[in-house]
Amino acid sequence: MKTHSLRAVVGQAFSLPGPFSPAQPTPRPAPGEARNQCYTPLMPSIDNLPPGSFCWIELATIDQDAAKQFYTSLFGWSFVDSPMGPGEIYTMFKLQGRDVGAAFTLNRDMREQGVPPNWSLYVSSGSADDTVQAALDAGGRAIAGPFDVSDYGRMAVLQDPTGAMVSVWEPRSHQGFSIAGEPGTLCWADLSTPDADAASAFYNAAFGWSFELGQDGSGYLHIKNGDTFIGGIPPAAMRSPGAPPHWLIYMLVADCDASAAKATELGARLYLEPMSMENVGRMAVVADPQGAVFALFQPAPHE
Repeated sequence: MKTHSLRAVVGQAFSLPGPFSPAQPTPRPAPGEARNQCYTPLMPSIDNLPPGSFCWIELATIDQDAAKQFYTSLFGWSFVDSPMGPGEIYTMFKLQGRDVGAAFTLNRDMREQGVPPNWSLYVSSGSADDTVQAALDAGGRAIAGPFDVSDYGRMAVLQDPTGAMVSVWEPRSHQGFSIAGEPGTLCWADLSTPDADAASAFYNAAFGWSFELGQDGSGYLHIKNGDTFIGGIPPAAMRSPGAPPHWLIYMLVADCDASAAKATELGARLYLEPMSMENVGRMAVVADPQGAVFALFQPAPHE
């Protein structure tokens, strides 16, 4: 979210002890029959997001102009730049005139602390303070906040007991996403963690999420916010060796292969070539030209 304080937040998060290096994605995510249940036809415009929803994604990059060129070319986004401090710009990405995410440049202090280019994930909360307290009680850490972000909202940065980072957003004038269900919007997120039991207990306490084991025998856990499937936890055996715990965002696309090819033409690296998951869809994992990792997802056609 738009704040000069975010510079300190990200730097503090990635200077913690532990392997906060660029997240290496799971080489073969487990298929899950519920994963495409969130891709039913949606009204593109969002007027409000219930607590526990993924509500924002934010790119920390080393070349903001290059990132703007990459993502506007790949997803058809437009952008609006606003000052957020001396010599610093906050870029708001838009699709069809509605907010889909944002970007800012890692400053020198962040880079010296080893902060890599990355996409961070925010979860909506009715009370950032209550969520942080619940997270602390469940064994998590408050890396930053809660603190006010002007009149936009109130936020905090948490580390779950297994090491993954997630941000909390209590909306005021800015709720986060204002469009979903369209190519170029967030549609899913996977948590890569070595301890699914500890992670699921934490996120249940902090955000009220529930978890359902898939029926395909893979061990993939589906994350539900209320009645809505929003993400998952692949089995620990499918994690990349040595990768730190992390969240991987999925961006909805109409044609995974075409989008992956376009990304490579624009200078991206493919960690996972387009692959199919039976009755779920087709996906690829991409690192943008500066190294921030995300996934592309094309849902299987509904019968």
